[in-house]
Amino acid sequence: MFKRTLANCREFLAGDHTVLRELIHPAKEKVALGYSVAHGTLAAGHRSKRHVLASSEVYYFIAGEGRFTIDSEMCSVEAGAVVYVPPGGEQFLENTGTSDIEFLCLVDPAWRIEDEAVLE
Repeated sequence: MFKRTLANCREFLAGDHTVLRELIHPAKEKVALGYSVAHGTLAAGHRSKRHVLASSEVYYFIAGEGRFTIDSEMCSVEAGAVVYVPPGGEQFLENTGTSDIEFLCLVDPAWRIEDEAVLE
């Protein structure tokens, strides 16, 4: 069995300037997964840096509101929204609300530093 709580995960500033806590990663835990899952936040009035991953991503928004841009497409996001980012999609998130955006991000295959390029 594997169990982890958010409070037990180290918080860090990711390359795209979102604040992340890695919940589960197959390279760091004894789990038979091909993907990784992180919890993230982005403060009110902030925007993540444009970046590209070689992996696909699924974002599930827990709280807050904003705009998510992938390549030339933009959509509004709010609690309960799910956004799929294809491999190689140029992306960034803008917090347009008055509170933090909070999200879960599933990366498949699991996130690796060499698979990410921050574009600004």
